[in-house]
Amino acid sequence: MIFAVKAIPNWMTIGRILATPVVAVLIWMDSTDFGYALALALFTLASVTDFFDGWIARRLNVVSPLGEMLDPIADKMLIGCALLALANVTKAGWVFLVPALVILLREFMISGLREYLAKRSFSAPVTALAKWKTTAQILAVGFLIGAPAFPVVPFAAETGLVLLWIAAVLTVQTGYGYIREALRHVA
Repeated sequence: MIFAVKAIPNWMTIGRILATPVVAVLIWMDSTDFGYALALALFTLASVTDFFDGWIARRLNVVSPLGEMLDPIADKMLIGCALLALANVTKAGWVFLVPALVILLREFMISGLREYLAKRSFSAPVTALAKWKTTAQILAVGFLIGAPAFPVVPFAAETGLVLLWIAAVLTVQTGYGYIREALRHVA
């Protein structure tokens, strides 16, 4: 049965993937009337499913190969597409672009590294610091999406940029950790 309880985590991940282009288009539209608020709502819902899909899968003991493959892809798609869409509309210039590029480049590099290491039967588990990195990225992007939608919230854009820089620093740290660990397994 395709809609069985055990499939809920995978459907949540698939929902996150499907929401990603909608979030990006809504940001790209640069509409303070409704676009940013709807993008923030979808982004928030998708981000919450990032936590719950894995939690439910582990709790119900229904971790699947499909979920293990799709979950990190969905995460990277959501953050990456949101950052690219925000790059189109931001007025922050290099203050936004530098940490966004650091985050995007690290995600590509680590994804390639994980794929290479998987061929050697080595997996790089997600660390606690990597979870903090993801949390900082989600909060940063959320603040940056929400700032135009809710201009009465003081310093929302500035908070988003500070969080983006924190996320970039954590991104470099976790990326370095993965590379250091991987070099031990590369012949």
